[in-house]
Amino acid sequence: MITVFGSINVDLVSRVARLPRVGETLPGSDVVAVAGGKGANQALAARRAGAAGRMIGAVGDDSFAAVALSGLDAAGVDLSGVARRARFATGLAIISVTDSGENAIVLSPGANRTVDRDLAAAARFAPGDLLLLQMEVSEAESLAVAARARLAGARVMLSLAPFRPLPAEAFTDVDVVVVNAGEAADLAGHLGVVAPGATVGPSTIAAAIADRLGLTVVVTLGGEGVVAATPDGTVHRVPALAVTPIDTTGAGDTFTGVLAAGLSAGLDLAAAMARAAAAGSLACLELGAQAAMPSAAAIDRALADGVAVP
Repeated sequence: MITVFGSINVDLVSRVARLPRVGETLPGSDVVAVAGGKGANQALAARRAGAAGRMIGAVGDDSFAAVALSGLDAAGVDLSGVARRARFATGLAIISVTDSGENAIVLSPGANRTVDRDLAAAARFAPGDLLLLQMEVSEAESLAVAARARLAGARVMLSLAPFRPLPAEAFTDVDVVVVNAGEAADLAGHLGVVAPGATVGPSTIAAAIADRLGLTVVVTLGGEGVVAATPDGTVHRVPALAVTPIDTTGAGDTFTGVLAAGLSAGLDLAAAMARAAAAGSLACLELGAQAAMPSAAAIDRALADGVAVP
């Protein structure tokens, strides 16, 4: 069982020829409202990859709530831990996407501000379970749930996005941390494991963080794939798929959710990374974070086709 404790949003997406400069107004396409939020995205990605899952979070008492939960509900994610908060709006992400797939996002948290450990009180964790966290809800509440899950024998995965400069002790109950290249560099600098101004590759950064924190560090590299390091010094690297991206908004969340699904199913780290990297590539092929999240069968087909970037 994968439990996701995190954010639930609606993404308001408009396509633009390019991202605007400061103070500039540009025309965009008609706005499309689609389900999103890092927590919800990762829960859906894990479910589509074959994992049983439940979502713990909050939506507002508004018309956006149904949109936000529609994909999770249709996929069979357990929503009994999702609260509807009166006097709060459902979280919104306002996203501009270019034809090349680049994006800029403004986030309004709404009901996500109210997500607390009490929402997870009814959740029962057991050995073999996995708790998945992100940084779009309260850090303190997330880490409190992590401590309870770890005490029960579950593994804990943290997607450190949006990046926050957490102290080393915040990772005490975390087994796997997932970051992109920029977040990895920020974390390494914050922890002091890489000298200021040093030019080092992602493998070196991942290994340094893993050694410092005593956990597995997974660094996503976009079209270049993903690298991971474990506390014993082992480094894994797997490629991405060769795709022409339409929208990269949900790629990272898809990767994280599918990685969680693979590890929960008993795959070793390298195998879980390969499936997650393929899924993240496939998730770039449609507009919106959730629309292109692949099924387990689609991931299998993509890997079998052997279209990975060298």
